[in-house]
Amino acid sequence: MRYIITMIGLMTNSLISAQSIDYPLTRLEAVVDTIHGRAIADPYRWLENDHDPEVEAWVGAQADASDAYLQRISFRTSLLSRLDTVTNFTRYSAPWHRAGRTFYYRNDGRQNHNVLYMLRDGESIPTVVLDPNTWSTDGTVALAFAEESPDGRYLAFGKTQGGSDWRDIYVLDLATMQLLPDVITRVKNSSVSWYNDGFYYTRYDAAAADAKSLVEKNTQQIISYHKLGTAQSADATVFTDPDNPEQFVSCYVLERSSYLIRTVRRGNVDGNDIYVRPAGSANAPWIKIFGSDVASFYPQYDHEGVLYGTTTLDAPNGRVVRITNPLTNPTMETVVAERDYLLDNVAFGAGKMFLTWMKDVQHTVEIASLSGTITGTVTLPGVGSVGGFGGQPEDTTLYYTFTSYTFPTTIYRYDVATGTSSVWQRVEAPFDPETFQARQVFVTSKDGTRIPMVILSRRDAPPTPAPTMLYGYGGFNISLNPGFNAAYIPWLEQGSVIAIANLRGGGEYGEAWHRAGMRRNKQNVFDDAIACAEWLIREKITTRDLLAMNGRSNGGLLVGAVVNQRPDLFRVAIPEVGVMDMLRFHRFTIGWNWQADYGEIDKPDEFAALAAYSPYHNLREGVDYPSTMTMTADHDDRVVPAHSFKYAAQLQHVYRGPRPMLLRVKRKSGHGDVNRTKNLEGTADKYAFMWYEMGVQPTYPVR
Repeated sequence: MRYIITMIGLMTNSLISAQSIDYPLTRLEAVVDTIHGRAIADPYRWLENDHDPEVEAWVGAQADASDAYLQRISFRTSLLSRLDTVTNFTRYSAPWHRAGRTFYYRNDGRQNHNVLYMLRDGESIPTVVLDPNTWSTDGTVALAFAEESPDGRYLAFGKTQGGSDWRDIYVLDLATMQLLPDVITRVKNSSVSWYNDGFYYTRYDAAAADAKSLVEKNTQQIISYHKLGTAQSADATVFTDPDNPEQFVSCYVLERSSYLIRTVRRGNVDGNDIYVRPAGSANAPWIKIFGSDVASFYPQYDHEGVLYGTTTLDAPNGRVVRITNPLTNPTMETVVAERDYLLDNVAFGAGKMFLTWMKDVQHTVEIASLSGTITGTVTLPGVGSVGGFGGQPEDTTLYYTFTSYTFPTTIYRYDVATGTSSVWQRVEAPFDPETFQARQVFVTSKDGTRIPMVILSRRDAPPTPAPTMLYGYGGFNISLNPGFNAAYIPWLEQGSVIAIANLRGGGEYGEAWHRAGMRRNKQNVFDDAIACAEWLIREKITTRDLLAMNGRSNGGLLVGAVVNQRPDLFRVAIPEVGVMDMLRFHRFTIGWNWQADYGEIDKPDEFAALAAYSPYHNLREGVDYPSTMTMTADHDDRVVPAHSFKYAAQLQHVYRGPRPMLLRVKRKSGHGDVNRTKNLEGTADKYAFMWYEMGVQPTYPVR
């Protein structure tokens, strides 16, 4: 069946015009699964086959239809130009020091990728170590990671293509700046851990990985050790567990440690197991020092054979612990006790601990001895987010970053002896912080829970309803912390508003907050977002006709579920790279790992919860859905694009009104934008679509 939908034009330049969208032919198949006695139709399952020429043709036609629609928006080009201008400023990463060398990343503002630099002690001119901008003409080959060896002689780094999570590992000699012949393949979601004259890494077997499929289920990880100067085929297998293929495993050796640490995280539980053995003894038995299905612990620091780290075991807000006698009689002791607010991070540097606490999504930093005694605080520039402070025990200078919604990320040098901070690099963004404001509000959700939300706007904006984008995530213990984003400026400077909701399922208030939004509690996340939308309308920040909802990945799922449940609240919906089929997510790439958060289909009660909100399965005929642009990428092998394909096809099928239901597909890009160019293009199309569907005409040049 071919669907041709007439679009009643919105007010643009004081003219109204009739427009149409010619969606590609989308066939339906009579595919029905019976799950726990319930028949589940899946008419677009054929779109899961990403290598099928029919699917490729369909995707191309959908992309063409979306491009044709977006090209009608008169201000789209001006918006993209403005985004390019406001994001064109030099950026640095926080530096780190290793074996007489200081490393840092830099971007001149318009480069697609950050460049890795190295500055030798005593020198003033840095050396370019890696410049991913030279790796491809279209900027779609990127750097996945870079790890220097403890002696500073070598650098292992991963390359990715087209945004895929698959990467190949190469080794650079930092003395000669020449590549070694070593090449490691079949690696996904793994970095390296250096030890002696080689490194540990995690791979998949040849049969599963050689094709680097974008949809095939990724199971059975293998931990290997690669010795420099040898072929990958000679790499030793350190650990694999054929009886438990759906788990993530890895090995690492901490700085100046004699332990090899092995981590195990199973895909259907929210905890992990930790094992250790002497790093230099390949035949020594593994000693289990931690194990839990509901709590996690990762050793971060080795001090004279005692392992330090944080855990949520018996402490949902986190505590610092140490494990003594790991190889003989592992004993966990509390170093810094849990508090009634979140321990968000612990960094070890200069023989001290730097404790980052979070209260109502705002950071503070305390300094402690390794015995847990609080010895001071770090004075921060304001209310916002902080990161860094890691370093070697003998370091006298550490570095940290600070940012907020109205404070561009700034790198500070911390003098350990005096306890004072000074600016190392300040971002000179084309931005006047007095122009914009961020205010935090608290919204009451359906069950009475207090939900934080930040409202970003122009300080001089009139107190009238404004075009508003509600953004959320709400999952996987991930917090939405304050942070400067120059890409917000073109939206805000036009008088529009951004509302960022800190929903349950995230990590803002610790593990209890996370668990309140996972598995059978997932509906709480949607209730929180709905309450935030209602608050924005009730407080006259916006109106239903000026409200858009946006989210990425798990946030794309959020958009689909919320819009299905309350389509009346929104004028526009933009789910990006979303998990939209909640009954088959575990069948693709690493989706099985998300069962810890979403639940397991095999359990009747969790299946019922998933089926109740699955965006793809809950689209209905006769509903007045918001104008929708579903965004995905053809090389997304984390949340496979079939999620978005099926959702968009079903939405185009059930909707009979005048609004567009587009599928926008980024080419040669992945779960995260593969480069700056594609990021800006996607952001421009998102803002343009929102404004256009709201009937808003931005003004250029900006006054």
